[in-house]
Amino acid sequence: METENPILPLGYSPVAPGKVATIVTCLEMRQPPALRPVPETGLTVTRWHEPSPQDYRTLYRAVGEQWMWVSRLIRPDDALAATIQHPDVEVYVLTDGTRKLGLLEMDFRTEGECEIVYFGIVEEVIGGGAGRQLMDHAIRTAWSRPASSPAISRPPISRLWVHTCHLDHPAAIHFYQRSGFTPYAMMVEVLDDPRLDGTIPASASPHVATIRPVPGR
Repeated sequence: METENPILPLGYSPVAPGKVATIVTCLEMRQPPALRPVPETGLTVTRWHEPSPQDYRTLYRAVGEQWMWVSRLIRPDDALAATIQHPDVEVYVLTDGTRKLGLLEMDFRTEGECEIVYFGIVEEVIGGGAGRQLMDHAIRTAWSRPASSPAISRPPISRLWVHTCHLDHPAAIHFYQRSGFTPYAMMVEVLDDPRLDGTIPASASPHVATIRPVPGR
């Protein structure tokens, strides 16, 4: 009997040259956690209303290029704008008043849920409490009512979730678990290596091997 979602067999499964395989872990929380103390960072979290695709991608690259964030780089402008400017999608930035140093995107389009679609900070502020500050903002925003935008009326959520993979910062899963998330699913994703077609620089994500296809093989 065939299953709708086939399971990979035990043992090794080959990945074609030119591709990258990653283990994706999904995590969720079903109720607001007790929030941890936030260090003083001198930074603020600000709502980014209707960012343009170009400006969004600039921050997206700054935060995620080393972790092989690519999906928003290859998405057409009109499709990306429709998502990040949707009234039920909220984008926030972590800023020092001049520079954007972190990105948070929260999707409330599924009733009763919020997905943290993208969450990350630039390398220079990692380890100083900036990530904790941004995550606390995400948790408070997701579980609080009324909505952060008074013009939007939506029911309270019963689930906040996020996913990460081994291409991300090695501390990501532990950080999410310390924030109150619990792993509930694991998947394997195979994608084209974006370094081979110039989507991101060849030097990006040095923690992930590049295996180039060999012509004629």
